[in-house]
Amino acid sequence: MLAFVLGGYAISIWLLAVVVKQMPVSIAYAVWSGVGTATIAVVGATYLGESWNPLKVTALALIVVGVVVLNLAGAD
Repeated sequence: MLAFVLGGYAISIWLLAVVVKQMPVSIAYAVWSGVGTATIAVVGATYLGESWNPLKVTALALIVVGVVVLNLAGAD
């Protein structure tokens, strides 16, 4: 299991390095971390039985909105 996790980290960091050749680091990292955070939150609620409440849903939505706004602001 540890090898799987370390391999996943290595692949994701390598892919981030590939992406930053095409877009600004700030946007690439915001997307990378935002998508990762949102995905883990959904996995936790779906498969691990973590509870949802309006505050958690709002916080997750703000993360997604923040990543979208950063992408739109970086498009100019």
